[in-house]
Parts: sequence; C-alpha cells; structure tokens
Amino acid sequence: MIKKIDHIGIAVRDLAEALKLYEGLLGLKSIGTEVVEEQKVKVAFLPTGDSEVELLESTTPDGPIAKFIEKNGEGIQHIAFRVDNIEQRLAELKEKGVRLIDEKPRRGAGGAKIAFLHPKSTFGVLIELSERD
Repeated sequence: MIKKIDHIGIAVRDLAEALKLYEGLLGLKSIGTEVVEEQKVKVAFLPTGDSEVELLESTTPDGPIAKFIEKNGEGIQHIAFRVDNIEQRLAELKEKGVRLIDEKPRRGAGGAKIAFLHPKSTFGVLIELSERD
C-alpha cells in the first residue's frame, strides 16, 4: 500500500527565513516555491534523497497552516506517504474504519493528488496520502 515516505510537511511562519536554515545551514536545495490557492499555502520542496522536506507558509491568516501554527507553533505538521491509486486506498481505509478528512483526492503542490487522514484515527499524526505521476 505505501511505497515510501513522500515528504514531511513543516509549518513555518516565514518561508524565506526557513529556507535560509534549510538551504544555507543544512545544505538542502529548494526546487522552487508554489502557491496552492485552494489550501491557502505557499510551499517549497527540498529533496532529501528519496523523499522531500516540504516547508509550508500560510498565505492568509485563516489558512490551515496559520491555524496550526497558532495552536501548536511552528514544526512538523504532517507526514505524507506515496501511494498508487489513491482513490482505491481511500476506499479501503474508509472501509476499515479510518476517519478521512478527504473522501476524494484534491490537487496538491507539484500536481500531486492528495488526501488527508484524520489524526484522531492515526494516533495524533496528520497523515497525507500522495499520488504522483
């Protein structure tokens, strides 16, 4: 079902400042930034071997990342797993009683199809499923 860890999402207040750490001090290289209007977020992906670090900055004060930071502070917001046939995976998880945030995939950064599982069903961890072509 799971192919690999696709990325780890990290909520930050200031993407430019966070990139100074991840690029300047840690030596990772961003492959660019992208705004995902539907999710009210600006993201930067930094490849790390077979996976990526995704830095997320809210584009509005009422966006999900802004709300996450307000409640929890900056830090790891989610872990994303790469899957094939995300629709089938969601149906299987729902059938097994997993609470879904997204019953159908939506468009994520980089053109991926994504869907989130509710943390109340996953031991407090926000899990994202990601399908990429």
